[in-house]
Amino acid sequence: MNTVQLRRGAYHDSVTLMRISQGLTALPGVEVALVAMATELNLGLARDLGLDIPAQATPADLLVAVRALDADALAAAMAELDERLARTPAAADGPGMRTAPRTTRSALRSGEATMVLVSVPGSHAFAEAMDAIEAGRSVMIFSDNVPVEQEILLKDRAAERGVLVMGPDCGTALVGGVGFGFANVVRPGPVGLVAASGTGAQQLSCLLDLAGVGVSGIIGTGGRDTGDAVGGRSTLRALAMLDDDPATELIALVSKPPSPRVERALRAAGERLRTPVVHAICGRTDLTSAAAEILTALGRTVPVWPCWTAPQTPRAGTLHGLFAGGTLCEEARLIAQGCGLGDSVFVDFGDDALTRGRAHPMIDPGLRLERIAAAAADPACAVVLLDVVLGHAADPDPAAALVPVLRRATQPAVVSLIGTRGDPQNLEAQAAALHAAGAAVFTSNAEAARHAAGLILGDR
Repeated sequence: MNTVQLRRGAYHDSVTLMRISQGLTALPGVEVALVAMATELNLGLARDLGLDIPAQATPADLLVAVRALDADALAAAMAELDERLARTPAAADGPGMRTAPRTTRSALRSGEATMVLVSVPGSHAFAEAMDAIEAGRSVMIFSDNVPVEQEILLKDRAAERGVLVMGPDCGTALVGGVGFGFANVVRPGPVGLVAASGTGAQQLSCLLDLAGVGVSGIIGTGGRDTGDAVGGRSTLRALAMLDDDPATELIALVSKPPSPRVERALRAAGERLRTPVVHAICGRTDLTSAAAEILTALGRTVPVWPCWTAPQTPRAGTLHGLFAGGTLCEEARLIAQGCGLGDSVFVDFGDDALTRGRAHPMIDPGLRLERIAAAAADPACAVVLLDVVLGHAADPDPAAALVPVLRRATQPAVVSLIGTRGDPQNLEAQAAALHAAGAAVFTSNAEAARHAAGLILGDR
């Protein structure tokens, strides 16, 4: 039995609706549930499911489409939907409360905000970010798929206005003790991070936290900032800002390999600063080694990084690295390549091409879970290597979805678990669940990659 509804003026954010859809689909007797704003993409998904969509649907409508085995299951799903939506605040506040602003410009009229977070489809991000810059606010652009020409325009205008642009495709920041985007719970401390890599910053800050060292801030710049086109515009400004911060005793620059020209400029800029700079550049070092370098520079002991190893039999075949974090994926790929595993398969499911029209895999693991299951059924696959990233805004229980897939796999699984003991998912509990499913779990991505490579090399 099917039902398709359009609910007028009932806006909810896409992540909330995605999780409601997942919850309804998991109910007994429900084959599929799609609860989403009626954008062209979501209407297409509903049509692909064989559902008839009313012609008058607009992106401002809430689309509810449910297919169930019988009337009772359908009724239960609709009741659950109404209960979940009632617990979820919509865009407009309740009676007697201030109406939520509809645009960045109207939100800034209050004068209260000092920074703006933009998380809209990439085709709409430029206008919202420019409104923030013109109002004299720094802006973090979480959105991806923003044209590079627009990124350059935004960053040049921000420089003229004396503010900072973090992004586009900036996944992580920590400003004034407040986390933005995917943010781990890390202690305050003397290390400031400038990051052209969100998950790279998360790995490094989490390792430091596990060693008892905190951070003064994390300034994300977006992954393209250190390429030739953008030329390090935000990275150079962020280095100068942290150099002026009295709470920062050491700066770490985290990035995928920059262009040679930009890397020379960044190293030269670092040498001019009063604050020492550690360059955690993927391909020049790994993030675990960078953490050790930082700890040594601060006079701290480098610990043994927590891990939960499992008995695993070496196997011949191909290493499949299926990652949610781009820098974690690149770091593991380079380590595997350096070990002689040039035939490995690595996929970054957070890449722009794979997130167009869908949530990031740290929020919605569906696409990656399908690929993990396919790799587990592939006789040529010897080892599956994964990252699991904890923290605010990420999946509230990533192990719950992974464990059934890992239990069905016949080959060893190795997990790099990125998080701190303060994260809401509970680092120890996540590690225990993954370990019980047969995975070897490491808090160091580099150690996880070397362990995975060793399982294959040990059989040669």
